[in-house]
Amino acid sequence: MQVVKAASELSSARRKVCLAIGFFDGVHLGHQQIIRQAVADARQHEAVGLVVTFDRHPNTVVAPDRAPPLIYSLPRKLRAIEALGADRVLLIHFDKPFSEKSGEAFIRELVGDLGQVQSLCVGAGFLFGHKRTGDVPLLRRVGTELKFTVHGVAAVSLDGRAVSSTRIREAIRLGSLDAANQMLGRTWALAGMVVRGDGLGQQLGFPTANLDVAGLVLPPNGVYAVHAEAEGRRYRAVLNIGLRPTLNRPEPQQRVEAHLIDFTGDLYGRELEITFVEKLRPEKKFGSLSELRKQIARDILEAQMRF
Repeated sequence: MQVVKAASELSSARRKVCLAIGFFDGVHLGHQQIIRQAVADARQHEAVGLVVTFDRHPNTVVAPDRAPPLIYSLPRKLRAIEALGADRVLLIHFDKPFSEKSGEAFIRELVGDLGQVQSLCVGAGFLFGHKRTGDVPLLRRVGTELKFTVHGVAAVSLDGRAVSSTRIREAIRLGSLDAANQMLGRTWALAGMVVRGDGLGQQLGFPTANLDVAGLVLPPNGVYAVHAEAEGRRYRAVLNIGLRPTLNRPEPQQRVEAHLIDFTGDLYGRELEITFVEKLRPEKKFGSLSELRKQIARDILEAQMRF
């Protein structure tokens, strides 16, 4: 799947384009309906199936105090979109100037840059543009003028309520990962780049990969049996999410650290994708590093029994 950052990069193909537009955090069951409709249209009309999305949540620019933690990192989101059969993704940089475009200006510019738009798919409640001035009726009006079809795809319901990114974030926060998985239509994965930590795990005899998960939603603090995947290889692992209270730091920071069982090597600068098997225990303060070391050894043995 090709990822481009400007619609003009696609114009040289001179093929019809079928669009799906949205932020698509999580690429959940509802998002999948939208993207699949665009892909089906593309196959029917021998067109390019194009997903239009954004490199950051719009609220990080227009309302930073209301920006939600994300279900997926950008690379993980793009992989989920690719799995649905999209040919290309137009990844728009969302900044202040872009946020000031009206909904109508955005869609007219987009269609003008792409050339031959055959169809456009969004959620039925999709709102976009400056002060959320764009909606499905606007798209249909412009579509009638510019000769493209608009699909306002209805929300998918589960347990009598619409599936939404907000519901999934709340389920993850509460540790209800089975519920999150049902709404996603796949097992939720926490993905982040491995960064350098303070070496405590190495000092204790259990080296860990520290994940950069800034801006992502996390399950409750605690110790988990997980699978960790890096560069196509999968490992059994133990994951700690928490503030490491045993260290008595004056300003503790939340850490996400994975010890990959039976792994030796260097993961710095690589992406690690974590899928959760089972929670082993809540976070706990120990009387000494020696006690912590013994508990980590017990956690590893316990995790190996849960796979």
